[in-house]
Amino acid sequence: MDEMVFIELFKDTFLMCLTLSAPVLLVGMLLGIAISIIQTATSIQEQSLSFIPKLFATAITLILLAPWMLNLLMGFATRLLGGLENYAF
Repeated sequence: MDEMVFIELFKDTFLMCLTLSAPVLLVGMLLGIAISIIQTATSIQEQSLSFIPKLFATAITLILLAPWMLNLLMGFATRLLGGLENYAF
């Protein structure tokens, strides 16, 4: 396998991981920041008040974006397996 093919494969895989994980991580992060601001303003420091909404928001985000994520992942797998002859030693 040529070094450039390996680098391209690694880059595509890394970008796919970022693309698939970014929406879920962003929702969790933004909701966490919003809840932290509310907790600071109200002086309520209960851990479950932070965890439960983030858990539900992450689950809802995964459910809503699952078709898009699976479509991206299937396209990536098709391209990867379609170019299998390029990865032979």
